[in-house]
Amino acid sequence: MERRPDPDPLETNDVAIITGGTALWAVALVGLLVAKAAGADVRDWWWQMCLAGALLGLVGIRYCRRRRDRILAGSPED
Repeated sequence: MERRPDPDPLETNDVAIITGGTALWAVALVGLLVAKAAGADVRDWWWQMCLAGALLGLVGIRYCRRRRDRILAGSPED
């Protein structure tokens, strides 16, 4: 049986996907901080995890934008 060729990769909007995920982490962070300020029993690592997710998301947005711009400009990826 003959192997079929690999399909072409899908074109996705990576910046929009990473931005959406980062926004969700930020919303969760704000929600947890509001709940903590209202006196709810919020574990410290919950809001710290959301903060880490939001900050790493910002790094991911910057990376994806630079990568997208380099691909559109036609320069090789590093």
